[in-house]
Amino acid sequence: MSTPDAPRSLAEALRASDDATLVALLRARPDLVSPVPNDLTQLATRAGTRASVVRALERLDRFAQQVAEALAVASDPAPYEELAGLLAEAPRAALDRALATLREQALVWGPDDRLRLVRTARELLAPAPQRPSPTGLGPTVAEATAGMSPGRVQSLVTAAGLPSTHDAVSAVESLTALFTDARRMSALLDGAPAESVEVLSRLVWGPPYGQVTADPAPHLRWLLDRGLLLPTAPGTVVLPREAALHLRGGRAHRDLEPTPPDVAVAREHRPQVVDATAAGQAYTALATVEELLKDWDEGGPAVLRAGGLSVRDLKRTATALDVPEPQAAFWVELAYVAGLVAADGEADERYAATPAYDSWLELPAPERWARLASAWLASTRTPGLVGGRDAKDRTLSALGPGLDRSAAPEVRHRVLALLGTLPEGAAAEPESVLARLRWERPPGRGASDLRAQLARWALAEAESLGVTGRGALASHGRALLGGPPAQVPPRGEALAPAQAASASAATTPAERATAAHEAARLLAPLLPEPLDHVLLQADLTAVAPGPLRRPLADALAVLADVESKGGATVYRFTPGSVRRALDAGQSASDLHAFLAAHSRTPVPQPLAYLIDDVARRHGHLRVGAASAYVRCDDEGVLDEILADKRAQGLRLRRLAGTVLAAQAEPAALLDGLRAMGFAPAAESADGDVLVTRAHSHRTPPRTPPEPVPDGPPLPEDRLGAYTAAAVRAIRAGDLASTAPRKPVHATAPGDLPRTTSADTLATMQAAVLTGEALWIGYVNADGAASQRVIAPIRVEGGFVTAYDHTADEVRTYPLHRVTGVAELADG
Repeated sequence: MSTPDAPRSLAEALRASDDATLVALLRARPDLVSPVPNDLTQLATRAGTRASVVRALERLDRFAQQVAEALAVASDPAPYEELAGLLAEAPRAALDRALATLREQALVWGPDDRLRLVRTARELLAPAPQRPSPTGLGPTVAEATAGMSPGRVQSLVTAAGLPSTHDAVSAVESLTALFTDARRMSALLDGAPAESVEVLSRLVWGPPYGQVTADPAPHLRWLLDRGLLLPTAPGTVVLPREAALHLRGGRAHRDLEPTPPDVAVAREHRPQVVDATAAGQAYTALATVEELLKDWDEGGPAVLRAGGLSVRDLKRTATALDVPEPQAAFWVELAYVAGLVAADGEADERYAATPAYDSWLELPAPERWARLASAWLASTRTPGLVGGRDAKDRTLSALGPGLDRSAAPEVRHRVLALLGTLPEGAAAEPESVLARLRWERPPGRGASDLRAQLARWALAEAESLGVTGRGALASHGRALLGGPPAQVPPRGEALAPAQAASASAATTPAERATAAHEAARLLAPLLPEPLDHVLLQADLTAVAPGPLRRPLADALAVLADVESKGGATVYRFTPGSVRRALDAGQSASDLHAFLAAHSRTPVPQPLAYLIDDVARRHGHLRVGAASAYVRCDDEGVLDEILADKRAQGLRLRRLAGTVLAAQAEPAALLDGLRAMGFAPAAESADGDVLVTRAHSHRTPPRTPPEPVPDGPPLPEDRLGAYTAAAVRAIRAGDLASTAPRKPVHATAPGDLPRTTSADTLATMQAAVLTGEALWIGYVNADGAASQRVIAPIRVEGGFVTAYDHTADEVRTYPLHRVTGVAELADG
């Protein structure tokens, strides 16, 4: 029997809930709070809409979904014992947890003896014509025989060995009682032909529909005559739900999944090895991002008209970084979400480093890594989609639109949290991680498993970034998650969805900043100390046995070319690289002193000769603006230039013995002479040598791209306060709409109260004296009508000042906009 005060609707169930329950509902289903419902009736209505219910069902774990599916084929309402029978193999603790989740999300309401699945969820999960339920069960006997003639129903009853009845309704009830009686049903099936039993075994676990001809075989006729197969359309039959449940032994599902699958350990390493490997990857990540931005320092690739990088520019970037194109897309997107690169916004729009990049370079290496890793963890940008197609069959490009996936941050957090549940140094089996994620959030029927793709990308990206090492979570990666240690539920239990989503995750900006700082602190001793020296070799190379300090690395990058990278970087000195240093304002003596100060080995003689030889020729020719001119004290050199066929394009002519004039621009003249093997230097109008340095192109200040949330945007640090305020507003609105009030003349149910101006004024003044609350109808300046519960404080000048229970604040209302007033009923 039902409890006397059991709620009769979802709205009543919500009304009987405490505020903590409503806050939990709004946090679990944030779509219900945008905009804030006027009252609990509207909240219940919104919670039952198809779009909201579909969204809520998709966010359930696998067993909670199975419980909802079982309720959809149970009686309505269903007692707890019936549900437990449909899920006979499930532990009671798991069933209670799943029911609590369904109740928390307002998908199930009512006491245990009258469990009700919200109507929309039942319609989505229950069998429909030609569509079985997710359990594989078909319609009931009553539903399948709804359009059948009374004579045909009576013939089914007779063939099943039951006495005939006076009407079709009682005949259907008699047949249903037979199919739900285990003893009589077993006796009926004991007399079935073997071929008939074989047919039933093929339909029992679904789909329950089959095809028959106009003249069915005897074994099919036997089933049709007894109602074990019922026609639903010409040539189509279905196995009734009651018969299928008997054949299943009363189970709604063939395979129950009450507990989440364990994350399997693939390999175990010493934690020190994992941390060292991850630190090496972290250092490589920093070097790769720096190399990318240095390559774009003078202005990067052009921005496509639709946004993003072209395929050609992505290939060029991949070649420059010496990585595959998918990896190049990841590094480009990482720099973008960290705010280090953006479009410059000029007419010929190009990508370039932002001013934040210069500030980032000044940070210590661990803090630079923490900035990158934190941006990756919170970003909704998904580099793995680059090269794929969008809904309009357009190619998705790096840095372009269409790469945001709102589930990406939650999946990254969850993948790392699952790795954090393993012992330190243990690497997870990737497929077991994917299986666990599929249990926690099963993919919809017919939908692509986006979360599995995101998880695969998260594992690969975490390894590239140095959050993990050899597949195991590093100590600094564990700290990056922040929050309490990852929760490991006891065997046979699982985390609630809200717990699973937030386990080991820093949620507020302050928590994320603290987690990033702690990660940087743990990473610092694992990174190699920058060196202040190199090893010069006789083959015109220099070996940097580790990372170099920034001033040394910058200076050496000008003086030499990088030949190979890895644990040690090899630089090669060439005439062109030495000339580049001289063009930057260095002299030969400066270069000799620089190398002697920063080399642990003596400066080799071939390198000293190379520097002196290039310096001797450097600046021997001078180029200025005439349009351009060349001057040289050695007339023989100018004669050589004039005689060279490669100089014809420069249109040179002799002005004096030591001066040549050109029709080319100075920059073109410099390039042309250098291509001919000379080492000219540019000079100013005063005759001084011009020091040329590369111009670092920067965008105007840019903010990193904001994550694109799933649903209405709401800052995480304000979520609790927002939902609590929303609950107060809903409660106040519900009070206004449900408060008992005395009847008002000529007021129909649901209409605004109507009273004369004199009665309204008198009632208001009396309420000021007595302190009682009133129910009023009010029309605002826009003509919108509403009902409110107010406690008048004073009435003067045509206005009433009152505490508005609906808005939970003191407000002033013009009396001429109050349509009427009614006293609240006692109690």
